[in-house]
Amino acid sequence: MKILSFESSSASASVALTEGETLVAQSFQNCGLTHSRTLLPMAEALLANCGVPLAAVDGFAVAVGPGSFTGIRIGTATVKGLAFGLERPCVGVSTLEAMARGLEGLEGNLCCVMDARAGQVYNALFTLEGGGLLRLCPDRAIPLAELAEEVGETSQILVGDGAKMCYTEKRECCPGLRLAPAHLLYPTGYGVARAALPLFEAGRAVSAQELDARYLRAPQAERVRKQKMGGTSK
Repeated sequence: MKILSFESSSASASVALTEGETLVAQSFQNCGLTHSRTLLPMAEALLANCGVPLAAVDGFAVAVGPGSFTGIRIGTATVKGLAFGLERPCVGVSTLEAMARGLEGLEGNLCCVMDARAGQVYNALFTLEGGGLLRLCPDRAIPLAELAEEVGETSQILVGDGAKMCYTEKRECCPGLRLAPAHLLYPTGYGVARAALPLFEAGRAVSAQELDARYLRAPQAERVRKQKMGGTSK
């Protein structure tokens, strides 16, 4: 099964073409350009270089959050459009699980962190053991200080666009923290594909119309509006 997978929910952007568990090709950018400028051209160039027409893709996968609200919308809208036009199934996966899947084969505790602003991170904890991945908690938005207290002195591999921030700010109180290898630090399209493949195989893919984002928190504009309304009511 050929799957075209997209990751645009973090600072970086990535597209991968896989066949089964085999990575056929992957494109990755972390250059600061907006994903609306890079994502589709990356996919088009990748397929062209592989000699694979878009119509040959059997399904689409995308990281649907948590992460950047704009990035999530861009990735989700891209996949919805492609899947709808070709009448192909699609799968939305957790960004945090996708980045964890990118480290399968390593051993140890894995702490996935994305900067959620306002002193919070998007986080999920996993254990890597025997080549497999075990989830220890659901995706969540949590204060960085609370996460540091939870992990304490346990050994943790940090991965994600909030990994360096977490390591810099909490390594003194959490001496067990260490950064993932540089080439595995950011989520990738291949990680999305790895997380999506079991869902495709289990018949849990959805239509383009059913695909939706998972933000964990309301967008900032909505939070500000609610705060203003609350203040007015008082």
